Amino acid sequence: MELIQLDIPDVIIIPQKRFPDARGYFTELYSAKSLEQLGIEDFFVQDNFSLSTTTGTIRGLHFQIPPHSQAKLVRVSRGRILDVAVDIRRDSSTYGQHVAVELSAQNGLQIYIPHGFAHGFCTLEPETEVVYKVSNYYAPQAEGGILWSDPALNIDWPIGQDAAIVSEKDAVLPLLKDLTPVF
Repeated sequence: MELIQLDIPDVIIIPQKRFPDARGYFTELYSAKSLEQLGIEDFFVQDNFSLSTTTGTIRGLHFQIPPHSQAKLVRVSRGRILDVAVDIRRDSSTYGQHVAVELSAQNGLQIYIPHGFAHGFCTLEPETEVVYKVSNYYAPQAEGGILWSDPALNIDWPIGQDAAIVSEKDAVLPLLKDLTPVF
């Protein structure tokens, strides 16, 4: 398994090797041993799934605060997304910066997002399915987030603010500048 480094080195793209034949293909989605060889030692305890029926659905930017923080391993099983990770580690040289990558069922890429990042995505096709592993259980008392459209983040979302489909909860998340330091 090879990895692709991004502008924020701790966030990693992991291409999945596919073994095609006349029936389709086979791929190994997860191997703790393979990830450990890449330097990823998180133990994933929960798998999550989301279906977004409409193009332009934005979920995020979410995180959980310590001691319930989560690393994530994200992939798309159907459709396409623009996946975004924002560094919210106050002592990091890349604090407030983000990386964005297109993940799709077709390209088979996965993204590893370590602890200390807010995560979100925008669907680029209808009926998009996102599957991701997390390294800690969901803890509602530890939920946090940043407003997806925070101008300070300068995220080039593929959908205009008026056309985005966002939950009521995500629409009122704070700006980065108003975030209490948690990492």
